[in-house]
Amino acid sequence: MNIYNTAPYFINNYQPNVSFLHTYHATYPLQFKEYFLYHCKNPEQKRKTALQKYSSHMNTMKIANQNIEKHLYTITSAYEQKYPIIFNNNVHIIVGLYGSNAFTHRQPIPDVTFCLEKLSPVDEHLKVIIAHEFGHVLHHMLSEQREVDWVTIPWFHPYTTLFQEGSATYLSKQLEISKNQGAYFTYDDTGERWLAFSKQHKREIIRAFLSDMQTCHEDRIYREWFSIYGGTQFGYSRLGYFIGYELLHFLMRKYPELKAITIWRNANYIGIIHSILLEMSN
Repeated sequence: MNIYNTAPYFINNYQPNVSFLHTYHATYPLQFKEYFLYHCKNPEQKRKTALQKYSSHMNTMKIANQNIEKHLYTITSAYEQKYPIIFNNNVHIIVGLYGSNAFTHRQPIPDVTFCLEKLSPVDEHLKVIIAHEFGHVLHHMLSEQREVDWVTIPWFHPYTTLFQEGSATYLSKQLEISKNQGAYFTYDDTGERWLAFSKQHKREIIRAFLSDMQTCHEDRIYREWFSIYGGTQFGYSRLGYFIGYELLHFLMRKYPELKAITIWRNANYIGIIHSILLEMSN
């Protein structure tokens, strides 16, 4: 694992103007390439609004930055002890423009980027989100070992997103980082209420998701069910993560762990997921 931490540059040289942000982003083009391509729309406007927030978040960013690298080693080491893998990917730590909090890159064995301004400085929260993102990496590595043909994966299908987020959440929970089960979904202390609502309305939530699958474009489904900016139907965002985890929980009852989390090697895995969702909605 190679860690590229750009946060010290930001923290030590910060000036509250757009010119500084342009210089910072230009200094680390590789670290910001994926961010601006896929995770930060309207960057010029976001630069202006971000400047209004940085000062009030500087202390929490400093705390998170002091601890994130040691947590990266702790979490990846725990995964490596539990599964037959070694992480050799790149990790990028940036201060973004208040878009994503963390993401994996669009690669078979993905790099990971963490956006410091959106992360909680609480150790447990940092560990959980690191475990989630590296859960994605682990999921892909185990899939590679099982010879999943990446070319055949329908990457933009909402069922693929469900499966990926459910797998990462499941794998992160195997490390038993937090007694707060909701933290594995929200990466903070608000998750218990979110999770309680999701469990109470499980069938209703899945039915609504399936209904949207019939009537909505993929972009709208992603925003409503997987983005922090969604949640218009139930008042809670990112409920797709709950559906994805329940999907994995269903698969685990039916198959051994490795077969369950690599079910997408099956040519008809979209059909398999659809059948499971229908069953869970009844």
